[in-house]
Amino acid sequence: MPFCADTYGVVRFVQTATTTLSRAVARRIARKLVDSRLAACVQIVGPIESIYRWQGRVETAREWLCLIKTTRARFREVAATVEALHPYDTPEIVALPIAAGSQRYLEWLEAAVRPSAAKRTSVRRSSCR
Repeated sequence: MPFCADTYGVVRFVQTATTTLSRAVARRIARKLVDSRLAACVQIVGPIESIYRWQGRVETAREWLCLIKTTRARFREVAATVEALHPYDTPEIVALPIAAGSQRYLEWLEAAVRPSAAKRTSVRRSSCR
């Protein structure tokens, strides 16, 4: 089957990023998001070096980057979960739209974050098929 990087699902999918102070925290957040079907996949990258301004000072920190693959519809739940599990006062939680991708991958992503059958009855189905 040929690769199809078309506009399937434009703005229906997002990649959300957060950084954490340790691999253990990153894994805890990733596991919760995937177990809860809020994310199809979380890639943990690190350690990375972050240089940022915090409380009037320039700081440097060793962090772990979480790249969270989800749908735009699930973003608020993802953000709330990250916020609840994150030790930072102001955790980075940013989402970038996935403008295009292979149809098979994006279909997998959507299916992976679909609520279980028990919860699905109250969820509106998308007319964009």
